[in-house]
Amino acid sequence: MNDWPEGWGESQGGGDRGYGRGSASARPEGARAMPHVQRGQGGGPRRSAPPRPTVPAQPSYGEGHGDQYDSGYNTGQVYGGGSGRRGGGYVPNDNDPADGYAPPRPRPNWRRRIKWTVLTLVVVFVGVSIGTYFWADSKLNRDVDLSKVIERPETGKGTNYLIVGTDSRAGMSDAEKKKLHTGSAEGKRTDTMMILHTGDNGSTMISLPRDSNVTIPSFKGSDSGKFYPNQGRQVKLNAAYAEDGPELLVRTVEFNTGLHIDHYAEIGFGGFAKIVDAVGGVEMNLKEGFKDKWSGADFQKGKQTLNGQQALAFVRTRHAFAASDLQRTKNQQAFLSALAHQVATPSTVMNPFKLYPTMGAGLDSLVVDKDMSLWDLGSMFWAMKGVTGGDGKSMNMPVSGSVNGNLVWDKTKVKQLVGELKNDETVTVSGN
Repeated sequence: MNDWPEGWGESQGGGDRGYGRGSASARPEGARAMPHVQRGQGGGPRRSAPPRPTVPAQPSYGEGHGDQYDSGYNTGQVYGGGSGRRGGGYVPNDNDPADGYAPPRPRPNWRRRIKWTVLTLVVVFVGVSIGTYFWADSKLNRDVDLSKVIERPETGKGTNYLIVGTDSRAGMSDAEKKKLHTGSAEGKRTDTMMILHTGDNGSTMISLPRDSNVTIPSFKGSDSGKFYPNQGRQVKLNAAYAEDGPELLVRTVEFNTGLHIDHYAEIGFGGFAKIVDAVGGVEMNLKEGFKDKWSGADFQKGKQTLNGQQALAFVRTRHAFAASDLQRTKNQQAFLSALAHQVATPSTVMNPFKLYPTMGAGLDSLVVDKDMSLWDLGSMFWAMKGVTGGDGKSMNMPVSGSVNGNLVWDKTKVKQLVGELKNDETVTVSGN
């Protein structure tokens, strides 16, 4: 009795001997599904071996080949023989789409990507910078014509700016006037006047007290063009501005000092407060607290951040001090320098949501001379910032006494000071 499954003996005994591992000949589908049996020894009973795993049915080669295996899954590939590849196993071809693989993607060229990214950023930066420049330049109010100033002194070394703060209430509502304690007086006067000199030996900021006793020189009317001769009139310095505006003020400063003024910059009450608010306030460290009902000042001693309303009260206060206008000019210098420092910080310059409102508030309310460029304006602010950082000197115009309530300048010291500024030398003169 033979317990071998049908067909197994034929294969083992010589029927279709070409079939087996590594053979190139085909085997019928039924042969691949037969379980493996192991013959017992000594003629005893035979046991069936555990069933072998089956091989999935394969498609035929096509016409004329019967039930032979497909060439993509032949016997050599399945059982490891006759493939001609190392190890006898199936090795997929990465470049053969029939194996389901796509050709490898090339490595990214990071150097080229970085180069184009940097180039794009540079182009964007340049474009934004150019656009910002023309936007800012178009907003400058170049209303002061220094060519109308007559009999001017010779130009010296370095650059001299006359910086003026006025009590102009133009564009302010009644509520804003009340809030800022400006009153409702018509016209405009100047409470703040200072000369800023910039050069190779640092910057010097010199405050000109508004009560300074000066002579009104000969001049031409800024609007009428009419010539007015020098009659030796002695007035307070701020009266020159009230009489014929910025051109006469420049003429008066040049006549009484002998120093050539290169550029003029002016800002009013409302614009000053808006700039301070746009930068988020300005930090000041007050040595003592003070109050003034006229300006609305009410400050405690110590470090604090002033908003626009508080800043305006701070720079206008004089009744609270024994030195009156002299102390006010010192406070004005300190605050304007701190404001310039705040504007130039990275938190303002690098933040467009802060930079553009600040520039807009400043440029809208700033009045400059016709020859003032944005470069000149930027140099002025950087010089003011430098004075705060110790790269320069701040002082009042030297005063020797008073007459009829007006402060009289020390002629000897003023002459020495002007000589040092003209020659762009380090200032050694001390002020009050």
